[in-house]
Amino acid sequence: MWCAWRRKYVRLTPEEYVRQTILREMVDERGYPASLIAVEVAIPTPPEMPAKRADAIIYNRQMQPMMLMEFKADTVALTQRTLDQAAVYNRLIGAPYLILSNGRESIAARVEENTIAFMKNIPLWTEL
Repeated sequence: MWCAWRRKYVRLTPEEYVRQTILREMVDERGYPASLIAVEVAIPTPPEMPAKRADAIIYNRQMQPMMLMEFKADTVALTQRTLDQAAVYNRLIGAPYLILSNGRESIAARVEENTIAFMKNIPLWTEL
């Protein structure tokens, strides 16, 4: 399948299907600029940590991370463990929003200092 964000063909895995579907929804239905979305972003880590990659990061117009997005296949339940993984990644990049989705359900949260406030919905671009 063609990935517009990476500008190349990628293998269509269940997780990739969720990623492409949710990102397209972010652009088409929630008003996020496609040009501010990056996929498979290397996360800077301390030397003692293994390399990490975020599934997607949405940046503001100053190119600061606004939203970290992690995707799972639709057969993977969103659990505390999957949320913890995303939260660890987000601590490293410092985005104020965190989204976790398996395509069937999504968790949206606002991150402030060391607290996570869950939101009812993924915010629109104009609500950030």
